[in-house]
Amino acid sequence: MKAVTSSLISHSAARVSLRSSAALGWSGFGAQMLGIAAGLHRIPAMAVHRVGVHVGAPVRADCRSDGKRYVRIQAHGDTDVIPAGLEGEWRDDASCTVLHVWMTDEFVRNTFDQLGLRASDAQIRHQYQIRDPRLQHLAWAMRAELEAEDASDPLYAESLCTAMVVRLAGASASRDERRRTLTPRSAARVIDYIEAHLDERLTLTELAALVELSVPHFKVLFRETVGVPVHRHVVQRRVERAKALLMQGRLSASQVALEVGFAHQSHMAHWMKRLLGVTPRDIAREGVAPSEMRLIVSR
Repeated sequence: MKAVTSSLISHSAARVSLRSSAALGWSGFGAQMLGIAAGLHRIPAMAVHRVGVHVGAPVRADCRSDGKRYVRIQAHGDTDVIPAGLEGEWRDDASCTVLHVWMTDEFVRNTFDQLGLRASDAQIRHQYQIRDPRLQHLAWAMRAELEAEDASDPLYAESLCTAMVVRLAGASASRDERRRTLTPRSAARVIDYIEAHLDERLTLTELAALVELSVPHFKVLFRETVGVPVHRHVVQRRVERAKALLMQGRLSASQVALEVGFAHQSHMAHWMKRLLGVTPRDIAREGVAPSEMRLIVSR
């Protein structure tokens, strides 16, 4: 995710990256928490679509973009949407923090194609100071991923960004109302594929393609069929496989983490503690019976 960082953005006043998704393995989209000093900021046209969500105390902002001027008080949760190719500048009267989410045009176009939108509808529109509770909910979930000591599987962040694009388009996935779950054959195909590729980086796009569905539609049907979101199912299966390998005692914890698809040992330990209530070391020790571990399936 090195395509876009704060160092690529031209500006006058100081900007500091407080958190970044650069090391989280996200593809086609990303996020940063930016500390922005008071003063003038000039933003050139960029090749990605950007969503900025104000965090914390209000500031007065004087913005110029797309031939228009906007003067307003930017409060916690206020959201600006800047399409790719649009430049602008603004002046803040005080320092502030902004959650900056970006997505490539390819990511956006693929999502729109899957929704079956017409070309005239398939675009991110320039908007200032949106107050949308659903969009805020997605943004705060993305922020939580940035601030977590061990972030969730990249599938979760991909789901959040896909839902954000859908919300920005003002659309919903077109669905056959008669079909509310995956067919048994389709469900088996996806689950078998996940089992065979747990040690690899899985994406919603490849899983949806297995059953010839759009990503938004697939996410809904998978959850209705299995009972948990895709990313949650994948993490649960990785934890269960890691538990079995640790109990065998043939591999170290770091080797087990890589074997089942976790980014590193601490990531595996985080999810084992969260889902099973024990650590890898506990599992490897004698006397920790499987019956003492319970799998918590709610998020």
